[in-house]
Amino acid sequence: MKALSLAGFVGVCLILASSGASAQESKSAPLAKQLVAAMEAAKLDSIAAKDPAAPDVFIGALYIQGTQLLVISGQYSAPSLLADRIAKKEYRDVYIDLNGAATAASRIFVEDVGADGLHVRTEDNRPPDSIEATGKRTTLDRDWKRQKISEDEYMKTFGTGDERYAQMLTALLQQVK
Repeated sequence: MKALSLAGFVGVCLILASSGASAQESKSAPLAKQLVAAMEAAKLDSIAAKDPAAPDVFIGALYIQGTQLLVISGQYSAPSLLADRIAKKEYRDVYIDLNGAATAASRIFVEDVGADGLHVRTEDNRPPDSIEATGKRTTLDRDWKRQKISEDEYMKTFGTGDERYAQMLTALLQQVK
């Protein structure tokens, strides 16, 4: 009877552990890898696109080969200028313009260390990913106490940030193709 109880307890623990892990899986990870592969194949170090969900929002990305993917999204005061630059494939200029002048309330900036999508925690002692939205930066290092936020707020920031990052990557992937 004790062996059966122990086996049942271990089984429940394994189920709970796997469901917790799946709740923290990155939606952006496969998309980031696809974008990096497409950019490398096209020999691009930057890409930009209009956001299909919000016509007045633009997305720009800078890929530092083998190191990181820097992606920014936001509204811009002269949208026709950015649309023209995208049409001319002046992607780096779009990235620079968004980085310097996207409206603060709409600005989202993602530092994807490893260019492999956002992760809820760092692994192998590498630097953590980070998300900056509405002027607030969250470092994805699982040290929410140092950042003076709750674990729930940290996990919510990761979830919404990862979801938005996946949308941004999808738009950029469409532009590369």
